[in-house]
Amino acid sequence: MTVTETYAVTGMTCDHCVQAVTGELIRLPGVRDVRVDLSSGRITVRSDGMVPLDEVRAAVDEAGYALS
Repeated sequence: MTVTETYAVTGMTCDHCVQAVTGELIRLPGVRDVRVDLSSGRITVRSDGMVPLDEVRAAVDEAGYALS
């Protein structure tokens, strides 16, 4: 079952930000796709199952940004 979740992220302003967040999230187990909408500050994560929020938060934090 594919699960799609959308999160708001603060601090992203450029393509480097997009690459950093995408790179961290795509490493999470089960994550199949990450889409970042820089203008809205939203990320959409498609995965094989629910990804725990604390794992998503930790990955975004590791990239240098924060879930809002």
